[in-house]
Amino acid sequence: MSDSSRRSFIKKSTFSAAAFVAPLFASSPRTFANKSSNDRPRLAQVGLGGQGQFDSRKHQEYADILMCCDVDGGRAGKAIGDETIGRRKAIACTDYRQILDRKDIDIVSIATTDHWHVKIAIEALQAGKHVYCQKPLTLTLEENQLIRRACRKYSDQTFFVGTQQRSDRDRFLRAVNMVQKGLLGDVHTVTVSIGGGDVGGPFQKADVPRELNWERWLGQAPLVDYRPERCHHNFRWWYEYSGGRFTDWGAHHVDIALWALDRNGEGHGPVAFDGADAAHPIPLKHGHPTRDDSYNTSHDYSVVTTFEDGTRMIVTSRGDNGILFEGARGRMFVNRNRITGKPVEENWDDGHFTEDDVARLYKGKPYDDHRGNFYRCIAEGGLPVSDVYSHLQTMSSCHLSAIAARLNRRIEWNPKSEEIIGDTEAASFFARERRKGYDIPKV
Repeated sequence: MSDSSRRSFIKKSTFSAAAFVAPLFASSPRTFANKSSNDRPRLAQVGLGGQGQFDSRKHQEYADILMCCDVDGGRAGKAIGDETIGRRKAIACTDYRQILDRKDIDIVSIATTDHWHVKIAIEALQAGKHVYCQKPLTLTLEENQLIRRACRKYSDQTFFVGTQQRSDRDRFLRAVNMVQKGLLGDVHTVTVSIGGGDVGGPFQKADVPRELNWERWLGQAPLVDYRPERCHHNFRWWYEYSGGRFTDWGAHHVDIALWALDRNGEGHGPVAFDGADAAHPIPLKHGHPTRDDSYNTSHDYSVVTTFEDGTRMIVTSRGDNGILFEGARGRMFVNRNRITGKPVEENWDDGHFTEDDVARLYKGKPYDDHRGNFYRCIAEGGLPVSDVYSHLQTMSSCHLSAIAARLNRRIEWNPKSEEIIGDTEAASFFARERRKGYDIPKV
């Protein structure tokens, strides 16, 4: 996404960041041990690709950035010299562990590749930091459980997930409220269109760029030859580091669908995932890529997920990117550009979408911009609008959809016990073997 399109999500705010932060933290009961002179919290940014740079610039409105970290030293060095990020005051590093020992850093913001998120996040929590982590939070179903356990143990620290659609009042919050209020009638089908993955390869091996620590970039994933198309932005087209579009866009749109249906609480969610209608750019054997030189995440799919009461959620690469809700009384479509359908055109929610309704969706907090809610929760306590627990329910559906697509069959899931039922091969995708030295801490 471009910076301009991202700004459209946060243009509507009830306060100025500059006017908001200092007095809030000055009077906050959740004070920091080493506050800066102007009472602003201090932050370290881990991961400085396009998303990390954007996050840093937005955090800069609320916090002082002390460290910029990336395994690509060129990115870290560029960030500290950027007047909109490091402002020539931050320190660059290539190993996030240098951040964790610093007592004067209050917040760790994570925008690395997906397969690094949980390890860094748990270690940051253990070090006493608040965490802002980009979506998708997890790589596997096992990681869902690991990060949930850590967040419960370190519940005094705020953990925020970067699913910014939860702060789009005019479109996504309106759609969620309309469905939750029953204004569409009983919703029987939700179609979540998230686009297909890229197709490409075979790609040639290349020398590792001097400024990039390739072995460290790979982290827990298997050690393989460097190909530029595996790295940086293109990591999302490899199952080794991501879930493809299932977790990339699914983390956004499946989240909104489950939130609207009020089925994103622990123990809820679909009970079956049918991935028979799915294709991959290279052949898979038992769900695993047969080549290591080409993109391997699914590029064409329509996974039908079913809830216990028969409600269907279709996760597909086809159609206009967005979410279509179909209820007994009407249909409504929402994406980042528009919200349409007869219920919207006729304002069925007139008088049913109030400030109290928005506050309810914001878990009792006033409506803020996305990061404003994060910093308010740091100061005041309470769960943020983009909380880790509901996000993990979204990730369960995303991971299970990807597993069903990889195996081209229906799999069944017990959302209460969090187990794949009666399918040993499918259950083998619950966790991944990690390379030595890259274990995720167990808490």
